[in-house]
Amino acid sequence: MSVPGAFEPARGPRPIVVQKYGGTTVVDEAGREALARRVRERLDEGRDVVVVVSAMGRKGSPYATDTLIELVRNEGGAPPRDLDLVLSCGEIIAAVVVVARLFRHGMPAVALTGAQAGLVTDSTHGDARLLSLEPARVRAALARGLVPVVAGFQGVDESGEVTTLGRGGSDTTAAALGAALGAELVEIFTDVDGIKTADPRIVPDARTLPSVTYEEVFQMAHEGARVVHPRAVELAMRAGLPLLVRDARGEVPGTLVSRHPLGPKERPLWAGYRDVATGVTHRAPVALLRVPAGPGEEPRVFRAVADAGISIDLINIQPELKSFTVPEDRAEEAANALRREGFAVEVVPGCAKVSVVGSGIHGRPGVTAAIVEALVAAGVRILASTDSHVTVSCLVPRDDMERAVRALHAAFDLARDRDALQAMPEMEGREE
Repeated sequence: MSVPGAFEPARGPRPIVVQKYGGTTVVDEAGREALARRVRERLDEGRDVVVVVSAMGRKGSPYATDTLIELVRNEGGAPPRDLDLVLSCGEIIAAVVVVARLFRHGMPAVALTGAQAGLVTDSTHGDARLLSLEPARVRAALARGLVPVVAGFQGVDESGEVTTLGRGGSDTTAAALGAALGAELVEIFTDVDGIKTADPRIVPDARTLPSVTYEEVFQMAHEGARVVHPRAVELAMRAGLPLLVRDARGEVPGTLVSRHPLGPKERPLWAGYRDVATGVTHRAPVALLRVPAGPGEEPRVFRAVADAGISIDLINIQPELKSFTVPEDRAEEAANALRREGFAVEVVPGCAKVSVVGSGIHGRPGVTAAIVEALVAAGVRILASTDSHVTVSCLVPRDDMERAVRALHAAFDLARDRDALQAMPEMEGREE
């Protein structure tokens, strides 16, 4: 068995797979054994593997991100710059633990921080954006026969300060590394068996999707699904890099995310609404703000909220009324910013956004009618709505959210297994 420091000499390049492991997948003995098995499988196929890890566990676990946040908060808090230093430690600890596990199984490995892996970000502490990535040390480690284990969720800004990438940042790390290294696949291992048609806690018969397009999963993530971060999907889409979302410990094939709605090969489509919708998502709590304002006052309304640093959604501009939604915990802050500009504001708290997502929505008559009919039949009041070419969203009372999700899931027959063939990635190189 190899021991730390016993590195192989440099060798030629091989196909690369990037594997990202969520915090719950590496927190215990069984999870780390599953990780080692997954890495070994790809190595035995003749591929190089780059591993990206999140901090181990969820709040309450000693090295989880939320635990570290709570530790600092209990001391009275810290400036964002210093908080990022603490938060980066969770992933670094996980990386070293995983390296030790891989060595135990005869797979020489090396832990790298985000900075060592080459991730350079802007200076927005807590939610930094990636500016550049030159993974020279990752390539060098691969050339020496090592498995690089990269701490996700982090990088450094151009002045060398440690930064973190926000919630889901390890997904972004994995996708960025996959794109920069010319990987043929990024595997995102989590504690669920793939991307589902709805939250199974709300819809027990929600189905695991064998495949989705980048655009569909981007919209699902943006509208509340929490399997893959939207920034990671955007990076993968630009690079034509397939993502495979799967359970770290099980044997279910998972969900392939690519340019094609049904996987790499063409497959027949089905008639009716069942090939229109891919999934139903939800986001809560949100608040609806109604602002009486005349024509020409729109810039002042939206600039006031923007200057407060608050993102808005479900925008509706009428001649004498402007309305939009904000996260409920920012509602009063937004309202106060508007009041300082002399506007009267009505705040409607306790709302939720439910969305039907699917690449077949665009140009298909009757989709909105089907959504409205399903919600009305379920006794759900529609407070506002919006649509794009892959999404139709409705604002509903928070108390009706789960009923709305179930009604829409049933209306589009999403529990039916329309594609029994589980999509596994074709390992013949990246998509062009």
